[in-house]
Amino acid sequence: MPSFEITSIGTVRNERTDVQNTDNWGAVRSTITIDERFGETCMQGLDGFSHVEVLFVFDRFPAGGDHHEPQPYRGRPDLPPVGVFAGRGPRRPNRIGVTCCAVESVRGRELTVVGLDAITGTPVIDVKPVIVEFLPVGVTQPEWVGGLMAQYFEP
Repeated sequence: MPSFEITSIGTVRNERTDVQNTDNWGAVRSTITIDERFGETCMQGLDGFSHVEVLFVFDRFPAGGDHHEPQPYRGRPDLPPVGVFAGRGPRRPNRIGVTCCAVESVRGRELTVVGLDAITGTPVIDVKPVIVEFLPVGVTQPEWVGGLMAQYFEP
């Protein structure tokens, strides 16, 4: 398989520092500072969008691991075991996270978002505007996921 090198484009700054604190991200306000190599106008026009998708690296979690066997979701024995690609947590082959966040403000190389589930210092690898025409229609999920995620984005 080919491998790729990805360089971060910026860094997350917020009040969250504990990677084990996994709920109540809804009110978390984060500022993503884009690297100066992209210039002061790199986000021009982004303020016209209500939401962005932020791609980031779960850099505080160990790389590798055995991804062959399904594991209980979030390590909780009361939840069903799922394969590595049936979850959104940090136990991933490339440790890439993605979250849709509300745009609060755009100033130069600083993007402030609400609801990003990444802790301070997290490297950001891309930011994309959410475009309605790219959104899926008719999304479904197992019933247990709704209960599990009920508090994830609570304030």
